Amino acid sequence: MRLGEHLVELRRRLLISAAAVLACTVAGFFVVDWLLEVLQRPLTELAEQGRITDLLYTTVTQAFDLKLRIAITTGVIVASPVWLYQLIRFFLPGLRSNERKYVFGFLAAALPLFLAGCAAGWFVFPHIVQLLVQIAPVGSLSYLDATIYYDFAFKLLLAVGVGFVLPVFLVVLNFAGVVTGRGILRAWRWAVIAITLFTAMATPAADVMSMFLLAIPMLALYFGAAGIAIWHDRRLEKRAAAKVDA
Repeated sequence: MRLGEHLVELRRRLLISAAAVLACTVAGFFVVDWLLEVLQRPLTELAEQGRITDLLYTTVTQAFDLKLRIAITTGVIVASPVWLYQLIRFFLPGLRSNERKYVFGFLAAALPLFLAGCAAGWFVFPHIVQLLVQIAPVGSLSYLDATIYYDFAFKLLLAVGVGFVLPVFLVVLNFAGVVTGRGILRAWRWAVIAITLFTAMATPAADVMSMFLLAIPMLALYFGAAGIAIWHDRRLEKRAAAKVDA
């Protein structure tokens, strides 16, 4: 394809992706109130326990702006299969057959792990919110800015989701010949430190249980990535030995 044809193809893929995101964003407006209610549930439980806490809207347009942001985020997430497929279809003709297998394998592993990470972040989110709010002195009023509260929830889920996907990048680097499986395994001490620091930053220091709930599956994924990389290295060594014998 000539450059002009590539640009036309790119425009077509972008238009399809934008249409899917827009349609899912419009549909997302119908579930915004439910999502806000779910996000606010930890504060509602604290209020039922006698602690005065609620979300605060400080400007006239803040409620609408927040609902729009949640709807757009929902639209991007729900439409992700469409725009990811369009992205792959644009780059796929330029890839070799073995590279295509790597791309599909990466997506097949990364997407479920990212969703699992988001689910883990969603599980610990109420505990984190309640713990942090309860640090305030008894009898104090805890009125939280609604936009900042939403940003905190979104960043937590995104951070944990990305953290669950990182072992897949290690496997990709191994398949690309950048790192070896033994090298990944030898760095396990640094991995434990890095994962502990990551989960400590993603959760409050006082909530040790939430930190362990996040750290244990991430460590299991790291050692799983090391095992896959070692298995791949041994396959390459056997193939190389077979060629030498032949």
